[in-house]
Amino acid sequence: MLRLSALILITVSIYILLRRLLNKSLAKREDGYTRLKSEYERLRSENARLKKDNSNLEVSTEETIALYDITRDICKTLDEDKVFGIFREHINRYIRIGDCAFLKEGAKLSGYNAILPLTMQNETMGYLAADGVREEDKEKFHILAQQFLIGIRRAVLYRKVQELSITDSLTQVFNRRYFLERFNEEFERSKKFKYSFSFLMVDIDHFKELNDNYGHLVGDAILREITRKIKENIRQVDFMGRYGGEELSVILTETDKAQAAVACERIRKAIESGRFRVYDEDLKVTISIGVSAFPDDATDTRLLIERADNALYKAKQAGRNRVCVYNQ
Repeated sequence: MLRLSALILITVSIYILLRRLLNKSLAKREDGYTRLKSEYERLRSENARLKKDNSNLEVSTEETIALYDITRDICKTLDEDKVFGIFREHINRYIRIGDCAFLKEGAKLSGYNAILPLTMQNETMGYLAADGVREEDKEKFHILAQQFLIGIRRAVLYRKVQELSITDSLTQVFNRRYFLERFNEEFERSKKFKYSFSFLMVDIDHFKELNDNYGHLVGDAILREITRKIKENIRQVDFMGRYGGEELSVILTETDKAQAAVACERIRKAIESGRFRVYDEDLKVTISIGVSAFPDDATDTRLLIERADNALYKAKQAGRNRVCVYNQ
């Protein structure tokens, strides 16, 4: 009996010990499972973050490539219209938009939902405007549009430099060097297609006396105003330049000598009939004009200039304020 009781006690003790060991093992397993689960969740969260970062990196890479492509192609040209054309072609590859336009200052901006101003030296020169730009694409539109603005500013600056290099700063017509280049081009064109054209040499009467009596500021203002009046009385296809001092030169394209005489008389009367109000002075000013024509008077540019100058001299000798056509 005693042996049976001892055996039962030993068995119970072993059972309790085994149960405790089992509970400890289960607890360790549960703790290990919890740690594994936590680590799994952490890794899954990290994986999701990395995927998001990778997606953002892809978007950033695409935008960088877009910026590179647009900037590279825009920088191939210095023509303002071509700059916009290249931008318009590229932007459709990256975002969906409706109409897109480059609008000059003063244009109506209604109907566009994305507008970016073009400013240079604190002056607004125009706007890049688009409609149909989705809200989620507006930031990308502005990023891409910045490249257009870089390109258009570059083109505008180039145009201004070109204008400065070919334009007389006082009268805003061609300077002598560029006028003579255009003169030679017109001569070659007229010779090739057998067109007539006329060359005018215009001189302000008594200009030295005007400068001496009223000062060079008044003289400069008169020269600017006479240039403006001549431009108003010639066609857009004609062109003029400042030949030197108070002398202005005009090419009347596809115009024979008789037609040129009529045009010159119209210009002369427009100057004669006007009053020149500059600073505190109210002056009457007249001009004299000498005319030569291709091919009637000469078959090279040097002789055309010389013969128009001869005709101008005769107009001055005859009393000024008149048109004199070269006669051989």
